Amino acid sequence: MKQDLNLYKEWPYINRPKIEWPNKARVAFWVAPNIEFYEINPPPNPFRTPWPQPYPPVAGYSIRDYGNRVGHIRQMKLLDKYGLRGSISLSTALCHHHPEIIELCREREWEFFSHGIYNTRYTYGLSEEQERSMIRESMDIIKEFTGQTCAGYLAPALSHSEKTIDIFAEEGGIYTCDLFHDDQPTPITVSSGKKFVSIPYSLEMNDTIVFAVQKVEPRRYTQMLKDNFDQLYKEGAESGTVMCIPTHNYQISCPHRIKAFEEALEYITGHSDVWLTTGREIAQYYLDHYYDCCSEDIDKRIENHD
Repeated sequence: MKQDLNLYKEWPYINRPKIEWPNKARVAFWVAPNIEFYEINPPPNPFRTPWPQPYPPVAGYSIRDYGNRVGHIRQMKLLDKYGLRGSISLSTALCHHHPEIIELCREREWEFFSHGIYNTRYTYGLSEEQERSMIRESMDIIKEFTGQTCAGYLAPALSHSEKTIDIFAEEGGIYTCDLFHDDQPTPITVSSGKKFVSIPYSLEMNDTIVFAVQKVEPRRYTQMLKDNFDQLYKEGAESGTVMCIPTHNYQISCPHRIKAFEEALEYITGHSDVWLTTGREIAQYYLDHYYDCCSEDIDKRIENHD
């Protein structure tokens, strides 16, 4: 077991090369709907139990089914209203189970990136070959059903191995959402040596963490999102920042929560100097314009420190 994955180097959040987003935006803002599929009776995994309750897990399964039946439509209409294209963290089995959802998102030119195949099948315990096969299959499904080349990855149910990011980069990906270490994109070191980047994806603003773990009330969540944006917007005047709202259509789209989400979107999109974008576009823009100079700055700081 490694003591450090050595994916990125120390890089204090001060005096970095200045990032300028398109149209001089202070914040690159993206919404990442997790559109997932959970099996009611998944294969057992000795490292993690998919359902905490005895079989059949009717309550857990059916609320997630509610998300795909009802919640997705409600959230999609809201994002349409504010001119936002979702970047879907996709359980790619959904392409087979709910192709109608995929078609609705394709019509809106949403991005699709891989969140594994099922959110009830984990990376834990897989060999490198098995994990590579899973990642490759998920990317192939996205290509088949959407026509898009998969650019990003979020491990299923946030289950990782020491090789997850290396494998995804080798298979053609350009960014990961699996590192939660910064408020700007950062260069990531992968075994293939290719240019690869981490894009901020906030667990703190993730609706499942907020509602199910932290037990936050919807109105408080609105204020959290506004406060998060205000700080990043302030810092973005000096160098561009990234704000992501990760959502789940069985959480934020419930009738008693959706208005709180809308108020936050109205507030954020009410600022003219915000880039409403996708994960893929942020990653590609950074790779094209800032990856090299930021990598050089990191190396120079380490050399001077030594």
